Amino acid sequence: MASTYLTRTGTTGTANYKMTYSAWFKRGNIGSGNELFCIYQSNSNRLFLRNNGDTFEFQISGQANSTTRQFRDTSAWYHLVIAVDTTQATASDRIKWYVNGEYISDGGSTIGQNTGLPHYSSGSNYYVGNGEYNSTPYTSYWDGLMAHVHFIDGTAYDADTFGETDATTGIWKPKTAPSVTYGNNGFFLKFASAGSLGTDSSGNGNNFTLSGSGTQTQDTPSNVFATMNPLDNYYPASTFSQGNTTITTATSNRSYNTGTLGASSGKYYWEVKAVSNVGSSNGCYIGIASTNPITNGISAPVQTLGYWQYDYAYVSGDGNYYTNNTSTSYGDTYTDNDIIGVALDLDNNKLYFSKNGTWQNSGDPTSGATGTGAISIGDPSGTVNGVYTPGLGDWWTSGFTVSFNFGNGYFGTTAVSSAQSPSDGIGLFEYSVPSGYKALCTKSINAQEYS
Repeated sequence: MASTYLTRTGTTGTANYKMTYSAWFKRGNIGSGNELFCIYQSNSNRLFLRNNGDTFEFQISGQANSTTRQFRDTSAWYHLVIAVDTTQATASDRIKWYVNGEYISDGGSTIGQNTGLPHYSSGSNYYVGNGEYNSTPYTSYWDGLMAHVHFIDGTAYDADTFGETDATTGIWKPKTAPSVTYGNNGFFLKFASAGSLGTDSSGNGNNFTLSGSGTQTQDTPSNVFATMNPLDNYYPASTFSQGNTTITTATSNRSYNTGTLGASSGKYYWEVKAVSNVGSSNGCYIGIASTNPITNGISAPVQTLGYWQYDYAYVSGDGNYYTNNTSTSYGDTYTDNDIIGVALDLDNNKLYFSKNGTWQNSGDPTSGATGTGAISIGDPSGTVNGVYTPGLGDWWTSGFTVSFNFGNGYFGTTAVSSAQSPSDGIGLFEYSVPSGYKALCTKSINAQEYS
């Protein structure tokens, strides 16, 4: 959520000792400390939930309860439920943690019996995506995505109230209309649209005020979109932001970053906008990767995207495409503010690039096996990982910034102007999506790979 958060002031609560927090979240940057949720009455009477690096801490009035397990998967949505009932005689029953429907005991419980909760106090400040201390909002904003955030005032519910296992896939999924009693200060934030990020859907009318410029995403717990992968970043040392869709490469480095989702069949489309410093050198390499950035047993520095066989890149400075350490004449150069479209046809093993809506090398992504103007790529079955993912390479530059649009309709925080959708209606893009191509997301991958 970058520097975005939601806030409101509560009234007198329904019950002093019981509450439930339930939310789906998808992490952005890892290893940092960010607030998901906070209720603040005073420094001695506050409640907050935050990640400490890759574990999570829930604290009430200075009494902390933390997980030992780590949450490092930036490609997945997690469902977290924390049920609180401080009247319980057994300490372990006073705070219960559930992750993806499973009760976890490593959250522990050190809270004292009959400890009062700050939501009961009239005038307490509620935060989603940030917190407060010394009567001042924090700047430890949540970095990532949220969906289906529930707060229950006065009742401790378990995870089955808010989620269920899909009978077909066996995947834990949200209940879109759980049967709960929200209590006076309870709320339900669906984040259904950008214009209503703070709208309470519980029926209480406990609406929040938006601080900052929030963006609404197509990425949901039931349909996960690709992002770039901050876990595969040891050699590139790039900086990730905006939910891992914006990358700033390291200064004087030579390596590449990869995406979180890969595919071995089907047709996919995404866009990459050159934001800054791309025109300063030949060093921006946009394409696809079948490997991860490794030394491959050599003493020389890690190579950029396209150096190895089965990795392919469209190069900014000369317009060539690069694979197997060979540069081949292909298309136009590109620079800041240009938008590069990537059409990946894994049914015919062809790759196409567009610049500001014009397909390079007179390419036609709908030409199928003919591959008009295409770059022919190796079959995924012969690659190192067995799939292709989005890739971004750098070549000894002073660093540049690009933003990916995998179908969420934004480059960073800037919405696309034309909102073009694939034929299945999933995703929003700047330019027309070639017929038969889809966004790189779990619904599209499943539909194409198992059709």
